[in-house]
Amino acid sequence: MQIRELDLKELQTAYELVSQLHVDLSYKEFEDLIYDMRDIEYKMIGIMDGEELITYAGVCIETNLYHKRHLHVHELVTDSKYRGKKYGRMMLDYLHDYAKMGMCEHLVLSSAVSREQAHQFYEKHKFDKKGFIFLKEV
Repeated sequence: MQIRELDLKELQTAYELVSQLHVDLSYKEFEDLIYDMRDIEYKMIGIMDGEELITYAGVCIETNLYHKRHLHVHELVTDSKYRGKKYGRMMLDYLHDYAKMGMCEHLVLSSAVSREQAHQFYEKHKFDKKGFIFLKEV
């Protein structure tokens, strides 16, 4: 078992897991977005068991007026067959240390979907709900 940054050669593996979270996202869209997000130094972090990706986190260090310097967790998903086995917690612990190493003041999770089970998981791990997301198509 290891936690490491995934590289672009592993996009298909990452997509297979991320698509459990973003069910309407095609592989082509995923690939294009990952390449676009390189501008913000988006990192794909995975918990791997050999070649199998168990948990995926998509993160980047950002700075803004509200959260100051922070690690923004855009996606966090554990393969459905491994949920409830503490891999999510293992990833959060890793990301906490990653944020500290990046001199971040906060670890910020965004959840564009209202999934009660996911929200309970974050609250259980001492995350507070702060703010709102408003979305308007252009």
